[in-house]
Amino acid sequence: MTKGLAFVFPGQGSQKVGMLAEIAEQEAVVKETFQEASDALGYDMWDMVQNGEQETLNLTENTQPVLLTSSVAMWRVW
Repeated sequence: MTKGLAFVFPGQGSQKVGMLAEIAEQEAVVKETFQEASDALGYDMWDMVQNGEQETLNLTENTQPVLLTSSVAMWRVW
């Protein structure tokens, strides 16, 4: 039997302003990943996550790209 590896990422409802700040200080790839997503989407996702209003972050149209980007960033850290 082969052993596998699985990643489990959080879903909507787990987002909060300020998330990933601590790990981003240690791992440049976190901000790099957010910059890639920001360039594609046309707005500064990192600023929204770090300095925005929780109500704005909770909007599905913002939450979904933020959580995907966060998950990709954490996968890249691993």
